[in-house]
Amino acid sequence: MAAGCAYVLATDPTTPGGLVCPSKWLGLCCPGCGGLRMAYSLLHGRVLDAVHYNAVTLLVLPLFAWAAVQWARGRPVTWPRWGLPVLMSVLAAWFVARNLPFEPFSRWYV
Repeated sequence: MAAGCAYVLATDPTTPGGLVCPSKWLGLCCPGCGGLRMAYSLLHGRVLDAVHYNAVTLLVLPLFAWAAVQWARGRPVTWPRWGLPVLMSVLAAWFVARNLPFEPFSRWYV
């Protein structure tokens, strides 16, 4: 995880002309779109830019960090029974909302 953060910190995924993911080829913005740019902005202390690039991933990031710490300590990562359906529902709603072509949703397309 540290190596990944160091790589994102050293490069700049916010510059145009970088890699394009397959969902972008289709003109869609997947739930993870903007994740690297969000991490880059967050590592540089630009929280508002991070929110712009991917607000939902930013909100879920502490949950993933907690799970990584539990896993690294050798503890089982257990979720409530409702956890996965809620997470998947939020990601599905985020996917639909950020691809709607009218305001205020179109500003979430990155």
